[in-house]
Formats: sequence, structure tokens, C-alpha cells
Amino acid sequence: MTARALHQLTAGQAAAMLKGWELSAEELTSALLARIAAVEPVVGAYLRTTAELALSQARKVDESRRAGADLPVLAGIPCALKDNLSTSGVPTTCCSRILAGYVPPYDATAWSRLKSAGAVLCGKTNMDEFAMGSSCENSAFKRTRNPWDTRLVPGGSSGGSAAAVAAGEALYALGSDTGGSVRQPAAFCGVVGLKPTYGLVSRYGLVAFGSSLDQIGPLTRDVTDCAHVMDAIAGHDSLDATSLPGQAGGYASGLAGGVKGLRIGVPREYFAEGVQPGVEAAVKRAIGVLVEQGAVAEECSLPHTGYALDVYYVIAPAEASANLARFDGVRYGLRLAAGDHEGMYRATRQTGFGPEVKRRIMIGTYVLSAGYYDAYYLRAQKVRTLVAREFAEAFARFDVLACPTTPTTAFPVGDKAGDPLAMYLSDVCTVPVNLAGVPALSVPCGLAGGLPVGLQLIGPALSERTLLRAAYTYEQASGGPLSLPEEVKAP
Repeated sequence: MTARALHQLTAGQAAAMLKGWELSAEELTSALLARIAAVEPVVGAYLRTTAELALSQARKVDESRRAGADLPVLAGIPCALKDNLSTSGVPTTCCSRILAGYVPPYDATAWSRLKSAGAVLCGKTNMDEFAMGSSCENSAFKRTRNPWDTRLVPGGSSGGSAAAVAAGEALYALGSDTGGSVRQPAAFCGVVGLKPTYGLVSRYGLVAFGSSLDQIGPLTRDVTDCAHVMDAIAGHDSLDATSLPGQAGGYASGLAGGVKGLRIGVPREYFAEGVQPGVEAAVKRAIGVLVEQGAVAEECSLPHTGYALDVYYVIAPAEASANLARFDGVRYGLRLAAGDHEGMYRATRQTGFGPEVKRRIMIGTYVLSAGYYDAYYLRAQKVRTLVAREFAEAFARFDVLACPTTPTTAFPVGDKAGDPLAMYLSDVCTVPVNLAGVPALSVPCGLAGGLPVGLQLIGPALSERTLLRAAYTYEQASGGPLSLPEEVKAP
């Protein structure tokens, strides 16, 4: 296989070649780095690359394999990490000026586990600042474009991770999902994205946005790769107080069970006004494929869905205002001199935070303030309970729910940048899942107008195996994973 074609491999295909010595990890990594050099000037998926580190890690994998070691599936496979995941010795800025130059002294648990499995890090990916955005246009440093059409956004906030996988600049990547930030860019870029059950993947080392909502999740070429990454990163971590107890794993080994008898609920609220006809048609065709494979689908209702977006944009900014209070110029990151401490805080935060982050901090501070806490934050938490309860009632009848990941395909760069409310509506299909703490997966289900569409499968807590099995069944029955764009053209 030529170096030109190596970036087209799935992680599973590459792992088989590495195990059979058809390819070395160093050769694979060199091919991915060459691909990055070729397309990165147009795509802009990476905030920084780590070529020397990647080659060093790849050589170590080759040495271990030559010595006869039985290595994990992901050993020697090049990957990318969203820039809000702490990486010892490698800057982690959350794409914010306020953290410019910050180098963590420790690794996020998810990255630590991948490193232990022999992962090769190609770099840190661009994102919306502090994960606040749906288009990857809010980064303080650069703009990422969609490899399918570089006039379009890749989605957000994990847009850099999704674009890197779609453009062949990494064989898989990690992102974070607070209100859809793994699934929405996965749908826009035609890759697989999973938001795990809250607490299944450790948040230790993930720079917090909304602590009751955030989850780390994989972005991959196909469902099998997604399962392999979950096998590596899921499981209890004593460093995370919200980590679920017990063992996790077995995701890749359970893919081939089929969907005969699987009960699928199709919530009508997710096909309401605002969903593009092409998106609706593609998703319903995909549900039909699962029915052909033996599943049973029935329409259902989740009436509180209409309130979820409003609730999210009270709770998430409230948690953000508390979490981002730590960035004050005292301990790390940007610090601007002023006449006194209060002046230093004000100057540092005024200059260090971008417009969207400031907007959410102000909203969050307002809804938590005396006189407004009960009217906004407390009421939003009560409605959140109703949303979670509604999901639980639906899962008493259905094994999974199926709906669009996003109401539209990817939109043009700049199209919603000046209209925050229009941008927030991009998350209308994804935020209820985070409020309920349940898992959801986006799998490509065809094209609409030549652009990828995502089928979102939602399940009860800890149903990742069921979601992956259903997605794998669909993927295989529909002819395999979506073919990603080979040529990436400048806009």
C-alpha cells in the first residue's frame, strides 16, 4: 500500500497491518504526518502538531513488537486530542488567549490510558474556545473548515477533532461533549461520534466547561474503531469523583450480535419544523434499514424536548461561570499588569476571554445571582429532572431512540457567527441527552445535497454496547462506513 493511501485506513485496518508486519508504526505515522502537511493549510484541524513526539512513540511501539510483545489494538495508531484535554509537556490552551502558553504537569486520564495502550499523538486539535460553540469559529487562534467542503464549518466544539479524522489527518481523535460537541461535528464531517454515559469515561484532566454535562468521547472512521477506543478509555477512575464504579469494556467484542427484536422509538419532536427534508429522509431511510435487519420501530413522544435547549442555556453557562472563575491571571496563563489585584483580574479576563465565553459567563453569573437563582437556575434544574424522567419512561418501552443528530447539514462559515441564537439551535437534537446523562452515538447515514447526515441513536445509561451494536449493524447493512473525501480543496 502506498504512503498516499495509508491515511485512508481505519484504525482497525491499520492495526491488522501493523500486527502482520505489513507496515511499521513509524511508516504509518510518517504517512499521517505527510498528510497533515499536505491538507492542514486548508483544513486547519490542528492547533499544534507533535511530530517528534509522534515518531518517538511510534518507534517505541515498533521496538516492543520486534521484542515479541502482545500489544493492544491501538498500539502504533496515530491519533489527535482536543485542546481541552491535559497533556503533560504539551500545551493545553482550550483555544483561549487566557491559557496561552500553559503546559500541564499531568495527563488527562483518557489520554493516559491511550498512551498506555501505545497510542501515537499527532497533535492537539482546534476547538471553540473553552468548548463553547457549535462551529469551531470561536477559537482565539484559527478557524477550522469542513473537509467535505471548505466553505462550510466542521461543527463544534470538537470541530478540529472531527475534521482531522475526516481529512485523514488522524485515524481517530478524542473530543468532549457538553451539549453535542462530539456528535454534531461527527454528523457534519461524516464520521462516528459517541457521547458516553455521564461518568463512564473519566473527566480527570478535561478542562471543565459544565461539570454535570461534560463527557469525553471518541471520533472515528467507523463503528469498530469507536468500540476499540471506548475499550481503551472507559472505566472507573479514582481521580474523578463522578466516575462510575465497576469495570467497563467489551465494546468491540459485542458488535456482531445484530438487532433482531431491538425496539426503536422514533420521537416525533426530533422531526419537527427546522429539520431539513434531506436530513429527515436520510434518517428515516436509516431507521428503515434497521427494521429490515429485524428491529421494530414505533413513533413516540418526548414532549419536554422543546424546553431542553432553554434549560441547557441556563445550566451550562451557570456551571461555566463558576468553572472559569479560576482563570484570573494569578496562577497560570495570561496575566496583565494593573494598579491593583482587582484591576489585574479585570484586565486579564477582559483581554483573555473571547466574546462567546464572556457572553456565557455573564449569562451564568446572572442566573446564579441573588434574586434570580430561583427564577432561572433552580427552575431549570427542575425541568432537567423532567427531561431525564421522560427519557427513563421512554426506555421502559424502547431499547434505543433514533433521530437526526443535527437538524441540518453543515452550514457556511460565517453564516451564524453573528447570531448566537441561530447558532444555539444547531444543538437542539443533542442537548437533551447531556441533560439526562445518557449515552448517544452519531453514525453517518448517507448524504443530503452531497453533505453527510448523522443518525443519532440514544440509549439508557450504560447501554453503549447496544448503541454500538445497532450502529454497526446499520453500517454493515448499508455498505460499510461512509467514504471520506480524498481531495480537500481551498474555498
